[in-house]
Amino acid sequence: MTDRIRASHILVTHADAYRASTDRSKEDAAAQISALKQEIDGGADFADVARANSECPSAAQGGDLGPFGRGAMVAGFEDAAFGLDVGDVSEPVETEFGYHLIHRTE
Repeated sequence: MTDRIRASHILVTHADAYRASTDRSKEDAAAQISALKQEIDGGADFADVARANSECPSAAQGGDLGPFGRGAMVAGFEDAAFGLDVGDVSEPVETEFGYHLIHRTE
């Protein structure tokens, strides 16, 4: 079991999310992240989708969060990221920040 990985993510926030600056409903955010997952599953490049859609500052880097260890991310995100094989993209993951798609890159 590895204790450091590298991942990218796409974040879609909603009005009830921590530090959110949107009036998007939770339901609309869930629908949007699901649509983005379908795009990626259909062959769209994860980094391109992140640049165009993610509401995290990491969007400028295609969603790249760099390498991180256990304890660096919120629990639900960490569990999903460390549970992926390299190259896999998660199903939508909900955290207090909104909905994420996570792509494990290393």
